Amino acid sequence: MTTTNILDFATQLARETGQQILADRQTNLTTSFKDGEEMVTSADINADRLITSCIKESYPEHNVLSEEGAPDLNLLQRSNEPLWIVDPIDGTVNFAHGHSQSAVSLAYVDNSQISCGVVYNPFTDELFSAEKGNGAFLNGEPIEVARETELSKAIIATGFPYDKFEMEPLIRRVGNILQNCADIRRLGSAALDICWLAMGRLDGYYESLSVWDFAAAQLIAKEAGAQYGHFSPVPEGVDPQFYARDILIANPVLYPKLLKVLQEAEK
Repeated sequence: MTTTNILDFATQLARETGQQILADRQTNLTTSFKDGEEMVTSADINADRLITSCIKESYPEHNVLSEEGAPDLNLLQRSNEPLWIVDPIDGTVNFAHGHSQSAVSLAYVDNSQISCGVVYNPFTDELFSAEKGNGAFLNGEPIEVARETELSKAIIATGFPYDKFEMEPLIRRVGNILQNCADIRRLGSAALDICWLAMGRLDGYYESLSVWDFAAAQLIAKEAGAQYGHFSPVPEGVDPQFYARDILIANPVLYPKLLKVLQEAEK
């Protein structure tokens, strides 16, 4: 099996799921809240079922780590086995409120490496994709990160957690970013934020996430020339690819400058 075959499959599946999502928003959506905080809609569940069933039908030996249907993080410890990391709708709150910043996110892990990533926004018909070592693309056209080098001109994206118990360090980071950068954007879909950085609409991004939020977009950003890492230490024995806390992404010139700004907020 070649990665290209996987990419073709993932692209087709993302588009098919996107069409279902568009249709589902025209119906009577139902909503609920995981752990009383995180919204999930009937469209999330339907999209998850479609994605999982298609993967299992085409690749029955592959594991699936999905936010809605099978959020078993232990599968990351078996990432030497073929693994899909899935977010059926990244930006569910946006989706439920009629916004257009939501996406299907599909990442494929082969031999413990994220080797293929697809992020598709059906509302704008923008499909971001990458294969490891082969560059990043938007609707088939090559993309690369912006070349901004000055923090004072940089637009930085982030997001805010459902859990409101760690607000003080978050506010300190926002304050430092606003003091040193041009502005902040909070758009509501981590996968699309990172893809927007990959194609130059944003200059930097930082946030703590879940692995399904960023797995596909991480590869897309790296293949577009971004530096990817963390502004706090990655615990010993944890693969940085899958470590979800304190993610930082920017072009190689801005990255160390943003790293310093964020780390100073921790003092």
